[in-house]
Amino acid sequence: MHIANIFLAKFYNIILFVSSETGEKKDTLLSVEPGLIIWTILIFTILLLILKKFAWKPLLKSLNDREQGIKDSIARAEHLNQEAEKILAENKVMLAKADEESRKVIAEGKEYAEKIRNELISKTKDDTARMISQAKGEIEREKVGALNSLKDEIANLAVQAAGKIIDENLDAAKQKKLIESFINKIPQN
Repeated sequence: MHIANIFLAKFYNIILFVSSETGEKKDTLLSVEPGLIIWTILIFTILLLILKKFAWKPLLKSLNDREQGIKDSIARAEHLNQEAEKILAENKVMLAKADEESRKVIAEGKEYAEKIRNELISKTKDDTARMISQAKGEIEREKVGALNSLKDEIANLAVQAAGKIIDENLDAAKQKKLIESFINKIPQN
């Protein structure tokens, strides 16, 4: 709306300028007055010098500082992004190493447990075999001892029986010797 008003005012001034007669002096925007032109140029030049001295340098400095700050922020952000990517890559490598080491420790633990299990089984088998062997030896000794005891008992019984059966006057040592030789001839089963 504001722009439309400006165009209407300009159009009105053009119409006034065109419709004005040459002898009349009217104040319009398009009328040329040399004094006004000089003062306008002079004031505009002074304003430019004042702006150049006091405003443009601080404005340009402020804009340059802001631009440099933005560039520095972007550079810092890129640097931090690169470092974050580097740290992420290092973390991935460390995680892979930790995973590999944990798998290795688990495998070693399984191998160690299997080795201990095999050793325990082997030791148990060896202990069982040794105990069986000792038991067999003990049984064999007991058997031999029992057989010897039985032989002695049989020999004593045979001597007594023979002494009663035979009334001959043999002494006990001769009878025992005779019975032992007879028993030794019997199979050992």
